[in-house]
This record gives sequence, C-alpha cells and structure tokens, in this order.
Amino acid sequence: MNFISNISYLNIKRITRVVLLILLCIIVVGCTQESKRLRTESVTDRSAMPVLDADEVTTLISDSGIIRYKIKTPKWLIYDKADTPYWEFPSGVYLEKFNIDLEADAFVEADYAYYNETAQRWTLRGNVKALNLEGEQFETPLLFWDQEGQTVYSDSSIVITRETSIIQGVGFTSNETMTEYTILNPTGVFPIDEEEEEESDDIMVEEQEEDL
Repeated sequence: MNFISNISYLNIKRITRVVLLILLCIIVVGCTQESKRLRTESVTDRSAMPVLDADEVTTLISDSGIIRYKIKTPKWLIYDKADTPYWEFPSGVYLEKFNIDLEADAFVEADYAYYNETAQRWTLRGNVKALNLEGEQFETPLLFWDQEGQTVYSDSSIVITRETSIIQGVGFTSNETMTEYTILNPTGVFPIDEEEEEESDDIMVEEQEEDL
C-alpha cells in the first residue's frame, strides 16, 4: 500500500508540474502577444500624426482644375489618415476666396482654423475678421464656412462695419461672398462719421497689401 501511495503521490506531483508549466506558457504567450499588439498599434496608429507639417505656407487651393482660394498660414497640419481627414491651422490663417474669373471676392483671417475635408467645412476661431468687395468688415469670435452648401454662418456675436454705420447682433447667415447676409438677433445700429470710416478702410487695405 505504501508503494502504491508513493506512486500516486509522484504521479500527482508530476501532473501538477505539467499543469503549472502549461499555465506559465499560456501566460508568457499571452503577454508576448499583447506586447506585440501594443507595439504594432503604436507604429500603425498614424491618425494622431500629421502627414504634413509645414511652416510659413502660402499656396493656392484648386478643385476640379479651378483655383478656389488662397491660404497663407504660419503653420499647416494635415491629418489625412484620421477617420475624418482634416486640416489644422493652430497659429492662424488668412484666406482669399476666388470667383470663377479668378478674382478675389472675399477675405477672411482668424487666430485658429480647422477644415473638415469630408464635410468641406471650415471652422474659424478667435478674432475672426472678414471683408467683402463692398468694403464691409465682419468681426466675430467664431465663423463657419460651408463650402458644399456655399454658406457662411455663426451663432456667436457679430459686428458689421459698413460705410455709414456699425451693426451689432448675435448669429448670422450669409452667402460665400458675404454680400447677402441676415443677422438673426440684431442688438443695435450705430452711425459712424466719414473720418472714422476712412481710417478703418486704410487699415484693412494695408493688411491686404501685407498679406499679398
């Protein structure tokens, strides 16, 4: 009986060692695969990395062979590998929109800009200023430009400086050239004299010449 008991004890001991060895192998293989997966993700996850990181850029953007607008920016980041491809301008941007005759018909600048390539929509933030060909200047902290819908809009405060008056309000919609617009919630209209208007026009002209 003691001999049989000793054999049984040895068998159980061997089986336990085998089971422990198998479990250890499974754990090691699992950890190795997880480590490999993490390393692979860190290398292949390029959505968080820009495919283009350019400084001091001035370029023309075309669509279907037609020049649409000019971009001037201190820094341009392009994320083409993201789920929703986009451009980012963290240091600000200056835009000129061109009509079919390649003539600039609207000007916009902002401290920050984001462009959704899929939706073809611009988001401009911080000291946004726009100028149309009629000399009207628009100032707002936030502006959206929907290229596909050919509209410009905002739900933030807006100040429009015209030839003889300043219009203030909250929220507005407009066409792309900023010549046909509606202020959703007007808050006031204030007349201005000719001398102030001339100074304002001179400032905008100087800014345009510097950007060109």
